[in-house]
Amino acid sequence: MRAIRVAVVGLGWVGREVWLRWLSADPAYEVTALVDRDPDALAVGAVLAPTARLCRRVKEIGPELADLAIVAVPNDLHTATAEALLGNGVSVFVEKPVCLSRTELARLRAAEATSPGRLLAGSAARWRGDVGTLRSVVPALGRIRLVELSWVRARGIPAQGGWFTERQRAGGGALIDLGWHLLDVGLDLIGRPEIVQTCAVTSADLLDDGRWAASWRGDEVASGQKDVEDGAAGFLVTDDGVGMFLRTAWASHQAHDVTKIRLHGSAATASLSCTFGFSPAREPMPRLVVHRAGLAEPVPLPDEPVGAEYRRQLVKLPLLLFGPSARGQALAETATIIGAIEALYASAGQPRARAAQERVS
Repeated sequence: MRAIRVAVVGLGWVGREVWLRWLSADPAYEVTALVDRDPDALAVGAVLAPTARLCRRVKEIGPELADLAIVAVPNDLHTATAEALLGNGVSVFVEKPVCLSRTELARLRAAEATSPGRLLAGSAARWRGDVGTLRSVVPALGRIRLVELSWVRARGIPAQGGWFTERQRAGGGALIDLGWHLLDVGLDLIGRPEIVQTCAVTSADLLDDGRWAASWRGDEVASGQKDVEDGAAGFLVTDDGVGMFLRTAWASHQAHDVTKIRLHGSAATASLSCTFGFSPAREPMPRLVVHRAGLAEPVPLPDEPVGAEYRRQLVKLPLLLFGPSARGQALAETATIIGAIEALYASAGQPRARAAQERVS
C-alpha cells in the first residue's frame, strides 16, 4: 500500500511536537499538507515537513490532497473543523476533547453520516504499554466493583491566560482536559458501560499563580481570561453497577505528576501507578501490582519511551481508517465521555463560570 497522505490541521504544541514529529518519522504516512492561520506556525511546521503544502484555510484540504486530517486546533474549533473536512470528503482524526457538548456531538454525527470520510478520535492513553498490561490482568480480577482514576500534576497548568484557561474556548479546565483521557481508559478497561449517575466538585486555587505553569510546553503566562477549574473530583456510577472515582488536577503540592488507575474486583485488585503525558516531572518507573488475599504480586511492565503510545496508535490507524467497523465507533465512545463530563460539570453547579468571581472576591 502507498503511504497514507495526512494533513495536520493546527500547529500548536500538540500538532507540532506530537503529531507532526511522529508522522514525519513514520514511513507509513506522508505529510502532504499543513494548515494554520499563523504564518509563523506554518514556517516552523515546514521544517519538519518540507514537502507539505502550506495552507491557511481548511477548505483547501480535499481528498485529492489528503486521505486523513489530524485535527489539533483549539478545543472550540474541533467540531467546526471536523465538519468542514468531512464535508470535503476527508476522514478526520480529532484530538480530545472530540467535542464540547452533546449538541456538538450531534453535529459530528450528521457530518459523518453524509461524508465518504470517517471520524476517528484521539485516544492515545489507551495505547500505552502499561495500560495494555493492566488490561491483560482484568479477567483475573473477577467482577469489577470500583474503578479509581486520577491524574494529578505537580505543576502543569497549560497556557495560563491563553485559550486553555478560557472556558468558552476550552470547554473547561482539568476535568475535560485530563479527565477525558482517564474516562476513555477507565471505560475501555471495563467494557464501555454507560454512565447513569454523577456528582462532582471543582476548585481553582492555583490558576492565577505562574509558578504552577506547564513549563515543558514553553507557554508564556498571558493576561487573558482564567475562568476554568484547575482541579476536580467526582464519582460516577455505570449502568451495570460499577462505581468510578475520578480526580484530575493541573497543579498540586506534590513533587511529581502521577497517574493512578486502580481496579477493585471480587477476586483481586490491580493498581497501576505511572505518568500520562509528556511532563518531565514523572514517576521514575511505572508500577503495576495485583493484590490478592493479602499478597502483592508485581506485574512486569514494558520499558518504552515517553510518547510511545502515539506511535502505537499510528500503527492501528490504518485499520480504523479503512476497516469494516470503524464508522460511528468513535462517536459512540465519545457520547459516553462527553455526556459524563457535562453531567459532572452540571453537578458541580457550573463552577467554571464562578471561578474568576470567587478569586476576585
